[in-house]
Amino acid sequence: MIWNYFIIFSLVAVVFWAAGSYSAWKDRRMTAIVTTACGLCVFFAFILFLWISLQRPPLRTMGETRLWYAFFLPLAGVMVYTRWRYRWILSFSTLLAIVFICINILKPEIHSKSLMPALQSPWFAPHVIVYMFAYALFGAATMMAAYLLIFKKAKPRELEINITDNLVDVGFSFMTLGILMGALWAKEAWGHYWSWDPKETWAAVSWFSYLVYIHYRRYPLSKFSIALWILIINFIILQMCWWGVNYLPSAQGMSIHTYNMN
Repeated sequence: MIWNYFIIFSLVAVVFWAAGSYSAWKDRRMTAIVTTACGLCVFFAFILFLWISLQRPPLRTMGETRLWYAFFLPLAGVMVYTRWRYRWILSFSTLLAIVFICINILKPEIHSKSLMPALQSPWFAPHVIVYMFAYALFGAATMMAAYLLIFKKAKPRELEINITDNLVDVGFSFMTLGILMGALWAKEAWGHYWSWDPKETWAAVSWFSYLVYIHYRRYPLSKFSIALWILIINFIILQMCWWGVNYLPSAQGMSIHTYNMN
């Protein structure tokens, strides 16, 4: 099974990402971008091979969504580095990607070919992929917020916090698109756009939480530190929406959106 080769593909990708991080610290911008892109190609090749092997999008289990998150984190990192030249972002995105890769290595899941009828909708793959990309952008924004809070305690430059604004704006757009796709998928599969089950409730909470940040940043008297803390709190809420809802008593045997563990 292709999953047996996951550690090999991951090791090669991580070596490329680490080389990209090192090159960024040495101010070798083009080398950093190229090596990071090579790592992304290697990791995406595994996702593509797994897709072909399973004969379905690898998006059904929590481990499969971690694959996409591990892919999108360095992608978001290299986008930020290319645009704003922050050398540390590639190191942080690589480190977080390694964490998700290690979780999948230490806790492998059974990746069966079976797919329940509701997941056979054409909306399934784009809905989850768009959401994972939004999560990666929010993750990059959260890393930036933590960096500013720890290393720029006095007062970050307006340009620096504008980076978090841009990441959140783009991430929020993708999240909104993901919610709309999910609503169309739900209408096709279950006959209604929204049912307020635990997953949908937390999706709404996370959407409104980032909307709060966007509006607060446009408030003339907003404070940088408060805005950054809002971002960190929002990311915690996002984790509840992504995987925390699986452990809620109200979701056990009731929610149609919780990720399968096998």
